[in-house]
Amino acid sequence: RSNAQSQVLEEELIRSGIPYRIYGGQRFYDRLEIRNAVAYLRLAYYRQDDAAFERVVNTPTRGIGAKTVALLRERARNANTSLWDAACFAVSEQLLTARASNALQKFIDLVDQLGEAASRMTLPELTELALEASDLMAFHGKEAGEKGRARKENLQELLSATNQFQPEQEDTALREFLDTAALDAGEQQADAHVDALQLMTLHSAKGLEFPVVYLVGVEENLFPHRMSAEDPEQLAEERRLAYVGITRAMQKLYLCYAEARRFYGQDSYNAVSRFVREIPSECIEEVRINATVSRPLNARGALQSGADDTGLQLGQRVWHEVFGEGVVLGLEGQGSHARVQVNFDDEGSKWLVAAYANLQGI
Repeated sequence: RSNAQSQVLEEELIRSGIPYRIYGGQRFYDRLEIRNAVAYLRLAYYRQDDAAFERVVNTPTRGIGAKTVALLRERARNANTSLWDAACFAVSEQLLTARASNALQKFIDLVDQLGEAASRMTLPELTELALEASDLMAFHGKEAGEKGRARKENLQELLSATNQFQPEQEDTALREFLDTAALDAGEQQADAHVDALQLMTLHSAKGLEFPVVYLVGVEENLFPHRMSAEDPEQLAEERRLAYVGITRAMQKLYLCYAEARRFYGQDSYNAVSRFVREIPSECIEEVRINATVSRPLNARGALQSGADDTGLQLGQRVWHEVFGEGVVLGLEGQGSHARVQVNFDDEGSKWLVAAYANLQGI
């Protein structure tokens, strides 16, 4: 559903030596927002990294234009020094306009702050600070529509990656992570003529077919996306995407979901997607691997809803004698304690006690 999911898959494919290609997109560490975030971490570790400096000196935009950068390049070349040293010299010697000098000083202070934090913070803490202090999350999130949301999710997945990263030594975690990111951003994709696994989002898969398809992350809050669950029109579009993914399989389809997922540094425990529960049971064979997640599991099986005895299904349209028509968004509890969340067309989202709501399916 989201290209942010590719990070952990790419990492395992690379480690396992399985050739792969990303269809209609870029590898995780080659994506614009990820390269920007990693550039801040590289500067925090090593100020003399000219490529990282040029990448983010004016990202997000902070009033350091091409003319200022050209002056820094010239100074660095003539003095045989780094762009960082050239910037510090230009500010101290007042070689720039007041506006450019102030903007450059703020950038220098930001990188110094990250560098100082790197000596006392864990890798995830430093990454979170870099995203917040640089304002990259808000900067990339301003892009309209799906692209802005995808960029934010990729940055959130980067934070998850730092949480899951296991360095050989804790005091060298930043260096080891940067080395790993550089390796994973290398020429890892298979050539066009090589038989390889194809990674793609559901949007990219339209019009394509494959003998075997794996749909991963088929769970509530991811597919359907948590931003779409309470909007009937967006939920309908998510359902159409599910149909697209399911019908890409010519012979065999695997629907996979995680019982626990780390997202933006937080563990979440999501139920299997409502779209899976809407597939006729005779079409599905449930396979359970040896679970390692310590949490209570529904004894009746993962594919059944927590409130099946209500006779309602997630995504179903219903009618209430007071609130009118709406869409079922959530089900929880059992028996007389069962509750139903319905997004009514005119009244908005409401939680109702199922036993007294007298909801009628439409």
